[in-house]
Amino acid sequence: MNRQVSLPQPPRRIVSLVPSQTELLFHLGLGDKIVGVTKFCIHPKEQVKAKTKIGGTKNFNFEVIDQLQPDLIIGNKEENYQAGIEQLQQKYPVWMSDIYSLDDSWEMMQAVGHLTDALLPAEALVSELKQQFAQLQPVVPAIPTAYFIWRNPYMGIGNQNFIDHLLTRCGFENVLGHLPRYPEVSAEQLRSANPRLILLSSEPYPFKEKHIAEFRAICPEAQIKVVDGELFSWYGSRLLHSVPYLQELQQAVMG
Repeated sequence: MNRQVSLPQPPRRIVSLVPSQTELLFHLGLGDKIVGVTKFCIHPKEQVKAKTKIGGTKNFNFEVIDQLQPDLIIGNKEENYQAGIEQLQQKYPVWMSDIYSLDDSWEMMQAVGHLTDALLPAEALVSELKQQFAQLQPVVPAIPTAYFIWRNPYMGIGNQNFIDHLLTRCGFENVLGHLPRYPEVSAEQLRSANPRLILLSSEPYPFKEKHIAEFRAICPEAQIKVVDGELFSWYGSRLLHSVPYLQELQQAVMG
């Protein structure tokens, strides 16, 4: 956004506009400073229930936010919408992340820790995650893979996004990686891409086992699995659960 955020003192009234960053704030011990979250902020389950909901990630309730009088708002370029962020910036300090890779997420965690006077727990978290991800070795040879996030129309994962980065780290070669970030994909395109592995995400579309048959009809030779979308796409403290899960997935795919 090319803006600098300056705070005269550590924030006491934080509004978080992004589910994975909300969970991170709680992990950093800032639960009592969080006054507002989105309706999609579901972790940690019990704590977010008690927080005021300020609408969705792409439709803020500005009246509610004004009532909360935040002294810091934390958002994300991809998950939020520009017009809403610009409107908030006229009144409040708004800090934005822009995440494409694990390195970006480490930087975000440390920046949030610095902003909120929680740098020590943020650095401890980053250190632990770096150690965990050092244990995640890509499968060899790479497995041609397609990852889907939506149905009717089918939407997959293209290039330049966090999920694509994690797929690559696992050795799952993204057969849609030459396409834009979140492309619509026809059955014909998928068939011609010829993935050996198709991953159906549990979010944002809630793919279930019952959807496997439709993809098997398109790519009968491919392995097809429903996966936990949070562990592929949440770039905050939920990453603490990702490496064991991704290693299990690698093993299941390799047989």
